[in-house]
Amino acid sequence: MQSGWRVGSLFGIPLRIDPSWFFVVALVTLSAGAEFQANYAQEWGAQTAWGMGLATALLLFLSVLLHELGHSLVAKLQGIQVQSITLFFFGGIAAIEQEPKTPGKAFQVAIAGPAVSFSLFLIFGLIGFLTPGVDAPLRVLFTRLAGINLVLTLFNLIPGLPLDGGQVLKSIVWKATGSQIQGIRWAASSGRMLGFIAIAWGLADTFGVSSALGLPYIGGLWIALIGWFVVQNAATYSRLTDLQEALLKIKSEDAMTREFRVVDANMTLRRFADDHLLSGTRAPVYYAASNGRYRGMVDVDGLQLIERSEWETKTLSSILKSLSDVPTVQESTPIVEVIQLLDDKNLSQITVLSPAEAVAGVIDRGDIVRALGQKMNLRISDTIIKQIKEDGTYPPGLKLGTIAQSAAELRAK
Repeated sequence: MQSGWRVGSLFGIPLRIDPSWFFVVALVTLSAGAEFQANYAQEWGAQTAWGMGLATALLLFLSVLLHELGHSLVAKLQGIQVQSITLFFFGGIAAIEQEPKTPGKAFQVAIAGPAVSFSLFLIFGLIGFLTPGVDAPLRVLFTRLAGINLVLTLFNLIPGLPLDGGQVLKSIVWKATGSQIQGIRWAASSGRMLGFIAIAWGLADTFGVSSALGLPYIGGLWIALIGWFVVQNAATYSRLTDLQEALLKIKSEDAMTREFRVVDANMTLRRFADDHLLSGTRAPVYYAASNGRYRGMVDVDGLQLIERSEWETKTLSSILKSLSDVPTVQESTPIVEVIQLLDDKNLSQITVLSPAEAVAGVIDRGDIVRALGQKMNLRISDTIIKQIKEDGTYPPGLKLGTIAQSAAELRAK
């Protein structure tokens, strides 16, 4: 999550605040302040009661920030870049650049947040215990914060993505099966199931059904909203894993097309221009061959650098790029490597070579999206593919470069 305003940094990690954070601070302040006002107004006075409500809200989010900082610092110790920590409506999130390399390291990053929250439970509980006066404002405040951090610890250990407990479950299944993808699938499925339970129970609380059934009240509409958040994020994990798994199964030969033409390397520039560039049936890319061998890729833009008076005598050999100088991949090259190469070198397409080093095909971003759709049994119209080819970019929202990078990391583990 990169939304919101940057308000500083901690240990080199940018700290951001989403606009929704202010709404939750106000909500927690009003809720806690009203409770303190009702229970302690005579001893504290209204000003202190509402002040303690605001302090509860701010220290709650300080606790959340420290929780996310726990994840982030362990990740940084493993050499993983942390892009930001963002406080928002449902708490906080650390944007960690990549997955840990092993299930053990993934477990360490996942458990660090709950470990911080549990430590805060002990620290705040001790401060509250040592503060004199049963109803003293600071004693009540720190005792409340201790309870909140205990709840945060237990809640985050629920075994379903995107919660920390889901990350822990993922690392355990990963260790047991040797497959990170299986770990993600198990944890995402668990997260979706638990999220739906939270939605149902929260709505039952809201409409009085749970009390009629003798079930405990667990938070009403707030828990239902959290359940919805969990379901949405678990579904995102599942879709992302489906994409990654599909990409890992695709090779260059599955995506390449024959959208190129082979011309005679001894053809004059004039004839090439007349027959191929001005004919209305121009191919995306041309290769030149002679004596049964490929001589290179035709540099069409290089044609403009030669005087037209020389077009009658010079041949295509004068504007060829040797295949050794052109970015190429093999038919067996995984498509995730092709995607990364296209992005890293800012290429519109890439040449695919056969084992005999002959041109077997070409691949552009439209070809990749088509192959991905076929692998996932998704219907993608020819109009969309054509638009991708013309624009040279993936559709908005499809960050295939980032997804390919994460898929490549999965393959390497």
